[in-house]
Amino acid sequence: MAHTGIHSQPVRSCLLLVVVSVWVQQVDGVWPLPQQLDQSADRNSLSPQRFSFTYGRDSAAQTGCSVLDAAFKRYFSIIFPDFTKGSENGLQYMWSEPQPFVVSVSVKTRGCDGYPDEDSDESYNLSVSEGQAVLRSVTVWGALRGLESFSQLVYQDDYGSYFINKTEIVDFPRFAFRGLLLDTSRHYLPLHAILKTLDAMAYSKFNVFHWHIVDDPSFPYQSRTFPDLSNKGAFHPFTHVYTQSDVMRVIEHARMRGIRVVPEFDSPGHTLSWGKGQPNLLTPCYKGDVPSGSFGPVDPTVDTTYKFMESLLKEVKFVFPDSYVHLGGDEVSFACCIMNMTAALNRTSIVWQDVFDYRERIPQDTVLEIWKGETYQAELSRMTQAGHRVLLSAPWYINHISYGQDWRNSYAVQPQNFSGTEEQKKLVIGGEVAMWGEYVDATNLNPRLWYEKIHRQDYNSYYYYLYRIFHIFVIFVFVKAESLCCSGEVVER
Repeated sequence: MAHTGIHSQPVRSCLLLVVVSVWVQQVDGVWPLPQQLDQSADRNSLSPQRFSFTYGRDSAAQTGCSVLDAAFKRYFSIIFPDFTKGSENGLQYMWSEPQPFVVSVSVKTRGCDGYPDEDSDESYNLSVSEGQAVLRSVTVWGALRGLESFSQLVYQDDYGSYFINKTEIVDFPRFAFRGLLLDTSRHYLPLHAILKTLDAMAYSKFNVFHWHIVDDPSFPYQSRTFPDLSNKGAFHPFTHVYTQSDVMRVIEHARMRGIRVVPEFDSPGHTLSWGKGQPNLLTPCYKGDVPSGSFGPVDPTVDTTYKFMESLLKEVKFVFPDSYVHLGGDEVSFACCIMNMTAALNRTSIVWQDVFDYRERIPQDTVLEIWKGETYQAELSRMTQAGHRVLLSAPWYINHISYGQDWRNSYAVQPQNFSGTEEQKKLVIGGEVAMWGEYVDATNLNPRLWYEKIHRQDYNSYYYYLYRIFHIFVIFVFVKAESLCCSGEVVER
């Protein structure tokens, strides 16, 4: 944009182990903070030998549901890391015969083989009582959010015994689109880094992976239709590409965690790498009457450009199942024709705010994304007044380096805090964290990445919990996290 198979259980389980040393009483909350959360001091002891997930009798999904069957195995490993590391008893000392504990999951609609989409219901109700927990949701995607919340309620004492307190949760997200952008063009990110990021997104209930897969520096997407795009445009045609198999693995890994994958093929600017593998695609630059040897954006004056874009977008539709495609469109005018192509392919376009600012003719269902930070509230007002749905990313460019506790500024943002009617504010469908890749690769990706805002609005009352749990989670699960605050100054403010 605009500007100037790998399993997570062993690493994720470190959070639960660390809690032994820092928090032996009940867990005070869930990340992100649910809409309603009530806990009592009454607690259940848990034993991996007597613990099980099951489907409720009234559940539309039953054994054989790929999403939930896999989630049950994944969360068992997360909840009982000692047991799953090979020790029959782990660190656990039971002072009495362990009682059985059953987590019953019921969903109203099956949907086990589909993909999450913009209309997916992620709400859930979770009730933890003596000997059981009952999780109810409309969809499997809501059940995944509830399982994550349940896993965060489990804690250990100093002897390694597991407990969970009686708890009632009613939860649903504030916004339907809670995204995270990774830029894999400026620095190639190996597949394991992307998969680990998807795991972390699930822990924080993000639900959209915005894959900025290509840009000026490199074209790592390996196209079936145009193989020379990556053969000549990637940093390396064999080691720094995403094969069709890689892409499908990312999409499936995301699906199993309730995460959509929205690809971005930014054009007509940001396409220098495209031109290496597609002759006559870019506009030649001149010095006087003589070609300078450099190239500008995609050339809109030749018919072959449109034929190429149409063929590429057809492939994108075939490979990526989500109904959204991000077309970029920033910094260079000329995107209306491409948006018409995506509409013909039954896909909804997302474009950067520049397309709106250039006063292009934009289909009404196009989603506009705001990335310019100085005037984003005024831009929100103008775009929604024009009837467009809007995403906000301007306040969450976390690749930017700034001094101090910059995360506080991000948490203070209210996406609907702008001048407009209630109907306008409903058009803000969410936002996303943007991690651009100029100075970020797999070695420092995670330390820059982890905070989340879109699910809940109050951070002051949650600050201490944030530090004690989520910062510990980031340090031990993803290693090398940057500190939220100075040592000795972790207080609620």
